Amino acid sequence: MRSWGRLLLAVSLGALAQPAVAQSYPSNMIRIVVGGGAGAPPDIITRIVANELGQSEGWRIVVENRPGAIGTLAAAEVLKQPADGHTILAFTLGASAAPALLSNIAFRHDTDFAPVIKVMTAHHVLVANPSVSAKSMKELVALLKSQPDKLTFSSGGMGTPAHLAGEQFRLQTGVRVTHIPYRALPQAIGDLINGTNHYQFVTPLPVLDLIASGKLRALAVTAPTRMAALKDVPTVAEEGFPELVIEDWIGFVVKSGTPDAIIGTLNEAINKVLAKANVRETFAKIAAEPAGGTPGEFGAHIKSQIAHWSKVVKDAGIKMPE
Repeated sequence: MRSWGRLLLAVSLGALAQPAVAQSYPSNMIRIVVGGGAGAPPDIITRIVANELGQSEGWRIVVENRPGAIGTLAAAEVLKQPADGHTILAFTLGASAAPALLSNIAFRHDTDFAPVIKVMTAHHVLVANPSVSAKSMKELVALLKSQPDKLTFSSGGMGTPAHLAGEQFRLQTGVRVTHIPYRALPQAIGDLINGTNHYQFVTPLPVLDLIASGKLRALAVTAPTRMAALKDVPTVAEEGFPELVIEDWIGFVVKSGTPDAIIGTLNEAINKVLAKANVRETFAKIAAEPAGGTPGEFGAHIKSQIAHWSKVVKDAGIKMPE
């Protein structure tokens, strides 16, 4: 009976401690670690949210860039810190493919991290150099099939959303084309403009002016409906490729073991930020949409994305360079 009583007391004290933990959080500065460079979409989105959180909640937040190894350097840094919610990882679509692309990861994205919230969704636009004769996605597929292994598509690096979208396109259409990865997105876009490469999937923001000026030709968007910023560009479904609707995304996770009360505090505060009119307007300007939702919903999304991109990597036979 004494053991049973001690167990009940421990459970009761634990339940009482959860609200107390949440009330004292944060007790110091919050770090959000981003696995991409300054100015990249994950960095931009994270800084928008961090700035609004700082203003609305009075929290001290710093955004830290740790690019490299498909986001695993940033993830490893977060796992070195205590599970107290003061170090957050910006988790991305690209990072969900890392387990399939890298054989030496010492942790698991789906179990060593606890989901907090899905922050943003976006889609890609398929752009081509104007010298490419194709005027539509259908024509591009026909061109690629008529010239197997002759054309190239580029990206800002192995395992980036642009690379993964390009590989899914290759698998779904059966075309034979060579992927040219770059160290950074600006380099990839630069060589696409000068004709070194032929086409690329890319988030709209860096290429909107290039499309408007005729330096690049937009063939389709991977969104389920047309984008407001590219209303004259058809969707992949309109072009006859509904399986190529591809959503890019960014969310926040923390180290597993972080108290549920702290995760709940973060989730509630970020959901409020994402509902703000000025945040929604800012996201719209960069062709992104606020997401939000519960930790459970984001956790299910992460698992489904790891499974999806693992299959794409396997089916495409993608190998990381030695």
